[in-house]
Amino acid sequence: MSRSPLNPSQLRSVGSQDALAPLPPPAPQNPSTHSWDPLCGSLPWGLSCLLALQHVLVMASLLCVSHLLLLCSLSPGGLSYSPSQLLASSFFSCGMSTILQTWMGSRLPLVQAPSLEFLIPALVLTSQKLPLAIQTPGNCEHRARARASLMLHLCRGPSCHGLGHWNTSLQEVSGAVVVSGLLQGTMGLLGSPGRVFPHCGPLVLAPSLVVAGLSAHREVAQFCFTHWGLALLVILLMVVCSQHLGSCQFHVCPWRRASTSSTHTPLPVFRLLSVLIPVACVWIVSAFVGFSVIPQELSAPTKAPWIWLPHPGEWNWPLLTPRALAAGISMALAASTSSLGCYALCGRLLHLPPPPPHACSRGLSLEGLGSVLAGLLGSPMGTASSFPNVGKVGLIQAGSQQVAHLVGLLCVGLGLSPRLAQLLTTIPLPVVGGVLGVTQAVVLSAGFSSFYLADIDSGRNIFIVGFSIFMALLLPRWFREAPVLFSTGWSPLDVLLHSLLTQPIFLAGLSGFLLENTIPGTQLERGLGQGLPSPFTAQEARMPQKPREKAAQVYRLPFPIQNLCPCIPQPLRCLCPLPEDPGDEEGGSSEPEEMADLLPGSGEPCPESSREGFRSQK
Repeated sequence: MSRSPLNPSQLRSVGSQDALAPLPPPAPQNPSTHSWDPLCGSLPWGLSCLLALQHVLVMASLLCVSHLLLLCSLSPGGLSYSPSQLLASSFFSCGMSTILQTWMGSRLPLVQAPSLEFLIPALVLTSQKLPLAIQTPGNCEHRARARASLMLHLCRGPSCHGLGHWNTSLQEVSGAVVVSGLLQGTMGLLGSPGRVFPHCGPLVLAPSLVVAGLSAHREVAQFCFTHWGLALLVILLMVVCSQHLGSCQFHVCPWRRASTSSTHTPLPVFRLLSVLIPVACVWIVSAFVGFSVIPQELSAPTKAPWIWLPHPGEWNWPLLTPRALAAGISMALAASTSSLGCYALCGRLLHLPPPPPHACSRGLSLEGLGSVLAGLLGSPMGTASSFPNVGKVGLIQAGSQQVAHLVGLLCVGLGLSPRLAQLLTTIPLPVVGGVLGVTQAVVLSAGFSSFYLADIDSGRNIFIVGFSIFMALLLPRWFREAPVLFSTGWSPLDVLLHSLLTQPIFLAGLSGFLLENTIPGTQLERGLGQGLPSPFTAQEARMPQKPREKAAQVYRLPFPIQNLCPCIPQPLRCLCPLPEDPGDEEGGSSEPEEMADLLPGSGEPCPESSREGFRSQK
């Protein structure tokens, strides 16, 4: 074992070789500039399996949280099918979506999972038929704190609805998921994400990331509340493994490089496994002390089958109603905003260039395909790029397409075996809360760190940042406390307004986008580097040209599909990369002229302002 506290080995996924390559220390003259060695071969399969298992644990946490918050108001026996089969169908759709996403989508090592942006419209869709005691996500109160099992405050009065109501409600939610998938896929095929993403600079993406990290604190605290001791233990172990022991390196296995013979490369094992080790330890400790937290809503009354093939229509087909259409529109808009933020954040954490427009369009269209599959299989949650999985990438400072492919295969296997999927529901809920708390904290800190790309001392930027974050947190709380504001008399419109205006990430992204592109400001002030209209271009401009070209290969289509691009009709040509990408080092304007992209006369310089002296190159 060796310890190198000054220059820890940082691992990244680069190029078509798809390897985790150790990064050399940054250049002394610019500590923020990183380079990497793309000559490493494939990862050892043992390490890849462990890293894939970590992603599965984070995905299982998201699935359990989403399903439990949705089913917490359902009395036992209210479903006509086993909750483990519902969980297995979600695993199956997430696995298929992950494989497609990493193979021909955005090509980033992003694991697809039900994001919380699908949960709010689903709860709104079902809450209008439920008693007031269970209308909001925060109303699942815990009882019997001293007990060893989680007891949720369920509606058991005479006003509660029975089996038929809940089956119909979940069919309606599945219909909304199908609508959201179709809308996302259409937007991706038309290239809408590629046209919007270049206008999303640091002042649009950073507030969205900050709000994404803060918006889930209530649900995280709700699950940690079941046993604060176990929750604090898993958080402490994750911090120690990822930070204090992150520079401890072990020569654990041979690593065959592409240009040399097999060599023993030191690996920061504690940091790479900073999720798996704490979860396994606390899971074992809780089993020894007899602490079992298995939610009643996720436990099956009978044993789940070992082998089961998910197929559409098994639990009746999704129900398409005007209310489901309204909820699906809200799901699509919120999930698209979240996914674009995940693309930018994942590329930045892996020190890759920002995703090009064609990668964003492909990624969103395949996410829509995954949501359509999930809805047809009866799942109440769609698939999207989730912030907790991106936060895990930032925590372990590593990402690999090979690992993401393994995650997809593992999830498909869990989807084919409800009995194995049911085992993941035995993870104690405080462990789930601790894992989500740490990963959301990484997303929050990444959002704060993105502000340095812009001139944060500018009065313009201070207003945009503060207004976007505060209003995105204020409006959902206000509208949850006063639901009568959405009583327009037409239920679909009420669902649409309530779903959209209680989505913090959507509100942060929308307000930041409108303010950033309508208030005049210089390109450098807005953090757009040398006049290049793409997110985080200031960071991209500092990257050496050769590593940037090699890293950009991660966004290219696979070789067989790339050859089919000339045959693709013109409306869908936006999904293919350009034949040649012009060099960026000589492009862009040399003077930081003021621009306002959405104002009349877009693209024309505005008059000089009092901020003319701002010339700092961050």
